Amino acid sequence: MLADLRDALRQLKKAPGFTATAVITLALGIGATTAIFTLVHQVMLKSLPVVKPEKLWRIGDKVRCCNWGGYNQGDDGDFSLFSWEAYKNFRKNTPEFSDLAALQAGSTQLGVRRAGSQAQVDTRNGQYVSGNFFQTFGIQPWIGRLMTDSDDQIGAPLVAVMSYRIWQEKYGSDRSVVGATYQINGHPFTIIGVAPPGFYGAKLAGWSTPDFWLPITAEDPLEGAVSRLRRPNGNYLDLIGRVRSGINPTSLEAKLRVEFHDWLASHVPDMEPGEKQLWQQQTLHLIPGGAGVAAMRDEYQDGLKLLLVAAACVLLVACGNLANLMLARGLKDRAQTSVRMALGASRTRLVRKALVESVLLSVIGGALGIAVAYAGTRLILYLAFQFNPDNYVPVSPTPSWPVLLFALGISVLTGIVFGIAPAWMTSHADPVEALRGAHRSVGGRRSWAQKSLVIAQAAMSLVLLSAAALLGRSLRNLEHQDFGFETAGRYLAWINPTLSNYKPEQMDTLFREIDDRLRQIPGVRMAAPVLYAPMSGDSWNEGIRIEGRPEPGPKEDTSAGWARVVPGFFETIGAKMVLGRPITEEDTATTRNVAVINEAFAKRFFKDQNPVGQHFGIDRLRYASSYEIVGVVKDIRYMTWGYKDPVGPMFWPSERQTVPYDDPLFQNGEKWSHFLSNIVIWAPGDPPGMKESVRKAIASVDPDFVLNDVAPYGEVVRNDFHQENMIATLTTLFGVLGLVLAAVGLYGVMAYSVEQRTNEIGLRMALGADRANVVKMVLRGAFLQIGIGLGTGIPLAVLAGKLMKDQLYNVRPWDPLMLAAATLLLTLAAFLASVVPASRAAGVDPMVALRNE
Repeated sequence: MLADLRDALRQLKKAPGFTATAVITLALGIGATTAIFTLVHQVMLKSLPVVKPEKLWRIGDKVRCCNWGGYNQGDDGDFSLFSWEAYKNFRKNTPEFSDLAALQAGSTQLGVRRAGSQAQVDTRNGQYVSGNFFQTFGIQPWIGRLMTDSDDQIGAPLVAVMSYRIWQEKYGSDRSVVGATYQINGHPFTIIGVAPPGFYGAKLAGWSTPDFWLPITAEDPLEGAVSRLRRPNGNYLDLIGRVRSGINPTSLEAKLRVEFHDWLASHVPDMEPGEKQLWQQQTLHLIPGGAGVAAMRDEYQDGLKLLLVAAACVLLVACGNLANLMLARGLKDRAQTSVRMALGASRTRLVRKALVESVLLSVIGGALGIAVAYAGTRLILYLAFQFNPDNYVPVSPTPSWPVLLFALGISVLTGIVFGIAPAWMTSHADPVEALRGAHRSVGGRRSWAQKSLVIAQAAMSLVLLSAAALLGRSLRNLEHQDFGFETAGRYLAWINPTLSNYKPEQMDTLFREIDDRLRQIPGVRMAAPVLYAPMSGDSWNEGIRIEGRPEPGPKEDTSAGWARVVPGFFETIGAKMVLGRPITEEDTATTRNVAVINEAFAKRFFKDQNPVGQHFGIDRLRYASSYEIVGVVKDIRYMTWGYKDPVGPMFWPSERQTVPYDDPLFQNGEKWSHFLSNIVIWAPGDPPGMKESVRKAIASVDPDFVLNDVAPYGEVVRNDFHQENMIATLTTLFGVLGLVLAAVGLYGVMAYSVEQRTNEIGLRMALGADRANVVKMVLRGAFLQIGIGLGTGIPLAVLAGKLMKDQLYNVRPWDPLMLAAATLLLTLAAFLASVVPASRAAGVDPMVALRNE
């Protein structure tokens, strides 16, 4: 074997062109597949970087974000988020858990500044966790200490743990940070420790990775009266526990369900009428929690599976090239093979020699493929998360040991599977026939073996090109759909008045001042603060009650989104009123509370009635007269998901009005809804320097006011489709790569065919065939292979389109235009790949060919 390896290295050095072509082809194929597998491993297969992750179990089998109010959850009653009270109940009554930790399902924006500093507030991501959070996962501090249960008590001194990344990047690994006091959202917190490197928490998501961890009970002083600690039906916590040895998970799940039902039963008096009818149908599931709350897996798994299949197709095309190259090389050297056989070499020996060469090529290609994979993974991460350069995602492009083993395994497997057939075929050369001459035509069986590989490559390339065309068309449809508002000439600003210690009653005056300053910017026509803007990623939802109607049934969908706005909002975003009027300056704190609804709201709750003048409220029948409808606006796409679904019901009340609820919970929610988080700015023509102008204008109102970012609205909307853009871009890249590799494969087969048929072509030309006939003959052979490949590939492309229909938006899986475009592109590539060999064939000198004969 060692001798065969040395001989293989020698032979590869003698043929640098062949070696480079084979290695580069394999590096691209193996690299593409390994790049996708790198992400598949980190996003879908990898466990949390914690102690014994196999011992962790999660209560709840769905990834939900971020707040679910009520004693019912989801259409199926499957609880995955829990309240603080429910968590404490589980922890108290379930000794099967050695530790049960809770973590906030979403994130909390923090304004951080060292005590005594006059610097600008630094905005960071925070996450509330239980005091035993770090203990549950077996995490040790890098410096200082981590939280304990004693820190997570009402009235305990306020403490926080800093992530290693922020400690290193923001604070320069300054050890004096530990023990120092920092103002967080206006409250003094002591930084007690720094988490170890690599620990990002118990949730892998593409957004809001925690910079600081705070005790759950710290929400009480930070959030005050609206703290979720006070609401037993305020579900916002994911629960993960470490199960003791010997505990049966199925039995534990059954016990947890009983505990949960007992807890729900204790709150029946607090339930709404509909909840009382459904609470006994609520359930929960216990699932392995070694991967934590896999939000990124839930979001990206379908896309990654699609990309992995596409990368595998590229690898198959590359492997076809390797097999063709090995077969052509073996047939070209069949005279040498015949001599070896005449001297007594066995076929097994010859097969082994060729196989060693094939595997060696694959391993070299795989080694280079790792570099390609690293670059490819960086590209994918850029495409997936470029929408926010400050957004940290704990996914590394550096290949891990499992990824390296995957690359090695796929390299060896490629070399064996796609090298053994050519090795076996070339070892069966007839010594007498082969020794007659190197330029005679080879047997039909071997020729068709090469052609079959080209046919398979063409079919695979057509599938890739068709998939890329469908996904590209889908992305264009998504980006250019009718959103119900205009993005041209608009900018979106993200603000957070709560971090600047404003009170709800100060909001109206503050936003009037900001509006005045923004309008003074040259080119700005209008500005409109809003609770959250369309396509900004936020969502507030309530159940609707209509005046004069009874309590809706428990299964009836009464949900509607809502956002508080200022006068001029609809004009600023370019939304069209279809009935009535928008919110105006006449809608003040002393006039009747009004709201504008969308068409979907009118259709669901009023059907064929005129909704203008009707009254409605939220959640409880006694509030059904809270708002009077004054207008209906054309449906506006607000959510950044569910694009295939119709726009849902939505309403917009005025920022300058407040509903006088008698329930403290509703009162607090009403107050906090006045903390608007976006400002839409209309500046036709996109004046230069808008971002900086907006920052200066807001700073002139209050230098400490927190402005997170300003971006063109069109860019915001495009970034909402970052995953679709990533999938479409990479599939297109794989399609082009597959096309190039298929063209190279066809070129190689045609060039080899022309070389082998030199004498035959010369004889044809000597007998009267002109150059045009020779070119036609060669092109005919090429397009016969491509034609068969197209005939095979078109049904496969249609099937592939049907399989990925969930990834498509307003595109038919069998779109004839996309199939025609892919077919035309493949045909053009085939023509270009065949022209050179055909021209070479037409240039054969008949006299030279006859002399060789």
